[in-house]
Amino acid sequence: MEKIKQFFRNKWVGFALAATLYTLWFVVWTGNLWLLLGLPIIYDLYISKLLYRYVGSRNKALCERSKSYKTVYEWVNAVIFATVVATLVHIFIFQMYVIPSSSMEKTLLVGDYLYVSKVTYGPQMPNTPLSFPFVHHTMPFSQTKKSFSEAIKWPYHRLKGLRKIARNDVVVFNFPAGDTVLLENQAVTYYDILRSYEESFGKEQGRRELAKRYTIATRPVDKRENYIKRCVAIPGDTLEVRDGRVRVNGEAQGVLPGIQRMHTVLVSSPLSHYALENLGITESGGNGSIYSMPLTEETAEKLRKLSNVVSVRRDVYRATDEVFPQWGEARWSLDEYGPIVVPAKGMTVALTTENLPLYRRIIEAYEGHRVEEREGAILIDGATTDEYTFAMDYYWMMGDNRHNSADSRFWGFVPEDHIVGKASFVWLSLDPEKSFPANIRWNRMFRKVK
Repeated sequence: MEKIKQFFRNKWVGFALAATLYTLWFVVWTGNLWLLLGLPIIYDLYISKLLYRYVGSRNKALCERSKSYKTVYEWVNAVIFATVVATLVHIFIFQMYVIPSSSMEKTLLVGDYLYVSKVTYGPQMPNTPLSFPFVHHTMPFSQTKKSFSEAIKWPYHRLKGLRKIARNDVVVFNFPAGDTVLLENQAVTYYDILRSYEESFGKEQGRRELAKRYTIATRPVDKRENYIKRCVAIPGDTLEVRDGRVRVNGEAQGVLPGIQRMHTVLVSSPLSHYALENLGITESGGNGSIYSMPLTEETAEKLRKLSNVVSVRRDVYRATDEVFPQWGEARWSLDEYGPIVVPAKGMTVALTTENLPLYRRIIEAYEGHRVEEREGAILIDGATTDEYTFAMDYYWMMGDNRHNSADSRFWGFVPEDHIVGKASFVWLSLDPEKSFPANIRWNRMFRKVK
């Protein structure tokens, strides 16, 4: 045992282990050969100790002479170490995410705190490495000051993960339509507001009027808002929604107990608060004789069995011009949608003026080309073409609360470079409608996300 201890105390053994771990993690896994420049620093820490000889020894002497200096140094050292470790964990391993809205009920509830695994699909290297630690895109105590610098920009690069995204995975991703935001009203989608201004004032005047009223800012991919939805279709799939039921490649989506849809409920006498709470119904509106509420199929069946319930009917939302790709006329709706093909990397589609609205944002915003329509012809980067080959994989995301979810049906495909990670489990759940300690949902602690 003593020989083993002496072996690992050897400076060359320590250097070899540290250098191997560093090379595998930071060089091989990231694929960045520039990080090999870190090996001389590791060599100095274990073998030559030049940095200690000229800096560390002086710092040690100052710590011995001054207690106040030693205290400040220890605190600064601890904060820097904690920040570096937390940042590495956040980039490469996992991040925490709290559910802010009801778009994923009943699978996930408002106030659920999630462990989001980045290792599952492979962590993505940050696009903007220069940023204030522990905040997303805006500085603390500010609504407008950005927390990152674009002086250094890294291209999209995802490290190898454990597996690919599968259908029905619950995924956290950067909001695709969040590349442009209205700083004074970030709760709305810029493109929705822009369309309303263009309809009111005309295309050019609408943009000018919007710019007068709001401060408009753009954000890189990794600094856009985080969204969480269920991936219902993967690259190459053909998706459609009929009568509110998702079908992928002609087959109905598997049974997911957390899916809920709006229902109209007729009653002979008002539903009590106790009855609603006992059934887990958190949202409802009505006048005492007719209610509108989101229900799972299981909850709807339980509700039908109540003595004062006359009928429970599932609502179906028909044609509307609000859904992607906003054709300008009512073609599809939340419950009658598609069919639509989800683009895959290397897949080529025929482009026409008819289907261009489906793919225009992909070509322009996500893959960086210039698209024009001129005398019935389509031009990409100035060249006339009738086809396009996709450079990335794309996904179709939908919320489990199907009639109360701003998802791909409104803003389209999610590019692979927007994927953050897989929602793995709920580690804490707090009911925002209750006070401590009654607000703790003990039955949801460490529950796996399905």
